Amino acid sequence: MNMIAVETQFGTMGIAEEAGEITSVVWDGVASGEATPVLQEAASQMRAYDRGALETFDLPLRVDGSALQQSVCAVMRNIPFGYTRTYGEIASDLGVPAQAIGQACGGNPIPVIIPCHRVMGAKGLTGFSGKGGVETKVALLRHEGAAGLLI
Repeated sequence: MNMIAVETQFGTMGIAEEAGEITSVVWDGVASGEATPVLQEAASQMRAYDRGALETFDLPLRVDGSALQQSVCAVMRNIPFGYTRTYGEIASDLGVPAQAIGQACGGNPIPVIIPCHRVMGAKGLTGFSGKGGVETKVALLRHEGAAGLLI
């Protein structure tokens, strides 16, 4: 596995790649292995997102996990920049309980690039599994000018 570290206003983001696909994003990641072309592009896109110059990541991704995890990640990728959806809305789309959606969001292996921070509870803001917890989620949503931000 190769990893590149990218400094952002949200902390140092470690972006990992295997076989030409992004497989994870971790806070406080440390560069290791080779800075492959895919990782260099991912770093460029993450920096552009951080500057407010990129709204949608265009990278090859591989979500390792159950079929539900993969489905939830696919739905989250389609939530537009600056918008939010609820666990219940995604649950309705996929025909599963909202609690399962919450667990899948929390298990998102590629946060920020797959925007789990754009998923809210029925009554507004909920937790966030990334470093800094809900404060980081709020910072990401504010950065995007999220129309559905409910605090």
